[in-house]
Amino acid sequence: MAGTSLLALLDDIATVLDDVSAMTKVAAKKTAGVLGDDLALNAQQVTGVVADRELPVVFAVAKGSFVNKLILVPAALAISALAPWLIGPLLMLGGAFLCFEGAEKLLHPLLHPGDAHARTAEPPPQDLQAYEAEKVKGAVRTDFILSAEIVAITLGVVADAPFARQVGVLSAVAVLMTLGVYGLVAGIVKMDDAGLHLVQTGKAKLLGQFLLGAAPVLMRFLSVAGTAAMFLVGGGILTHGIGPLHHQIEAWREAAGGLGWLVGSVSDGVVGVLAGALIVAVVTLVGKLRGASHA
Repeated sequence: MAGTSLLALLDDIATVLDDVSAMTKVAAKKTAGVLGDDLALNAQQVTGVVADRELPVVFAVAKGSFVNKLILVPAALAISALAPWLIGPLLMLGGAFLCFEGAEKLLHPLLHPGDAHARTAEPPPQDLQAYEAEKVKGAVRTDFILSAEIVAITLGVVADAPFARQVGVLSAVAVLMTLGVYGLVAGIVKMDDAGLHLVQTGKAKLLGQFLLGAAPVLMRFLSVAGTAAMFLVGGGILTHGIGPLHHQIEAWREAAGGLGWLVGSVSDGVVGVLAGALIVAVVTLVGKLRGASHA
């Protein structure tokens, strides 16, 4: 009898783990766009730091990211338990913010032409410690926003699941995303150093030259891919939240047959770009009006 109960318990645990694993995979796919943006932004955040301090800075930001998720995951679970009706609006807000962030990134050179030099300027030698601390602070702040979006999207995936599965999926996504992002960031920021080492020592010189050439290309690709992902993911969240628009896009996808995925992606992207541009316009206008009122 006891053996049967134990086997039943183990079977239940295995079922829960299978469900958590399956939901985690779904959540990971849905948050891939934010993950790409998170990776690109954090890799850019630590550039400009002294070479031998890059990994300590990445480690400091990773610790800050874990703290962010220790705050966000319980908050998400509390919302799911006490006010589940908030999940939809929070997802829509997260999607709108992603669209805004993507549009602001594209339009930033036009809206703030004087910032280009400031972003590329090297810090004075005596301020390196303060500069590093500011880099970490900015990266952790950026991570909090993107982590909130990841947690909100994940919560939308598991909204109808039992509480135990919600805890398992949110915890798994939080840990895996953090380890994945900052492990890759560490590899990316040291890629050029690894290439330079291989070239200087003569070991695998061709590989070293490839890594030196690939590092800046990879950074540019991540930046472009992250921006595109913001519009696709953010637009997808918005279209799913607007019933008539979602049904129309689904009809277009079915009519397109094998190209339905492309039609859906293009539709989500167009909605994301339009929504982001509109929000940027409103934010810019409000900022100018506030500035004029204080003048």
